[in-house]
Amino acid sequence: MKKTPLYEKHAALNAKIIDFGGWAMPVQYTNVIDEHKTTRSAAGLFDICHMGEIEVKGPQALDLLQLVLTRNLADQTIGQVKLSALLNEEGGVIDDLTVYKMDEKFYMLVTNATPKDRDWEWIKKIQEDRKFDCDLKDVSDETGKLDLQGPRSEEILQKLSAAHLKNLRFYHFCKSRVAGYEAIISRSGYTGEDGFEIYALSTVINQIWDKLMKAGSDFGLKPVGLGARDTLRLEAGMMLNGQDMDESVSPLEVPYSWIVDLKKNFVGSGALRAKQDSGIKKKLVGLEMTGRGIARHGYKVFHCGKEIGIVTSGTFSPTLNKAIGLAFIDISFIAPDTQIEIAIRDTMTAAKIVKLPFYKRSK
Repeated sequence: MKKTPLYEKHAALNAKIIDFGGWAMPVQYTNVIDEHKTTRSAAGLFDICHMGEIEVKGPQALDLLQLVLTRNLADQTIGQVKLSALLNEEGGVIDDLTVYKMDEKFYMLVTNATPKDRDWEWIKKIQEDRKFDCDLKDVSDETGKLDLQGPRSEEILQKLSAAHLKNLRFYHFCKSRVAGYEAIISRSGYTGEDGFEIYALSTVINQIWDKLMKAGSDFGLKPVGLGARDTLRLEAGMMLNGQDMDESVSPLEVPYSWIVDLKKNFVGSGALRAKQDSGIKKKLVGLEMTGRGIARHGYKVFHCGKEIGIVTSGTFSPTLNKAIGLAFIDISFIAPDTQIEIAIRDTMTAAKIVKLPFYKRSK
């Protein structure tokens, strides 16, 4: 398994390590519920160095990204982050990624860990085939990434940052210094809480981790593993690439229609228009268990004895104290409060369709 620069930190903390897409990653340090609640009430620090970063630079950088991504980036300003999707020719989701506009003619793509190489090869092939005048560079190995999430995040990070963080808006970033090291700080994350994503050289990410943990000691900061990251993102109605969506799923079938601009042409746009014209047959929706049990990935969904869908994610929500999940459901049954049943082993267990997100933080 590949290891992040922080692997020895996790081992020293006696974290439980698992194989996550070929990476040795901490799933928990204490336990999932404790780490989850800490992030919701104080702050959690996550090692996200396994994610990918790809630089796109040159006169036709924007032209290339407009062709390969679903989002219209024409109005993106320097310092702004935009979520978008990378599709195959059939309109299936290769990856959902964030686009950082670093400068005029200079962008950074932040990819999910597992599809990073697929992203790179696909974008590089299109760039070379169409002869776009721009350069691509995979900087993943030299880039470290930490996520500091939770209501005390700003106070903690401000102790170590030269930037005035109160002025940093959601889904925007700035170049600054953190603990004396050059870094990029974005106000964004994958937990539903206020928080920041911090990028710095992989050679200094250990020092930044240590300084953040020390600065956050009076604020209740704890390291958080992938287990709580998963329960946090699910409460916030956020999807997991490769589990809730993959190359067989279009962004129109999941809650990503808002990042698709069908007024422009991009790879997969023709397939999406055809799908839209023929009618979407299924949608990814939220569900809440009203009977006992947890809906797990792969469990079948029924309505009055008829199979109508399949669960993609499910967990017990520590914040809401109930079992929740995501499932692809036949379009006829997606209205909130529709009563459904989940086949949990040999038992039909009651549930209902609910609006997303399950949890939204108070401002």
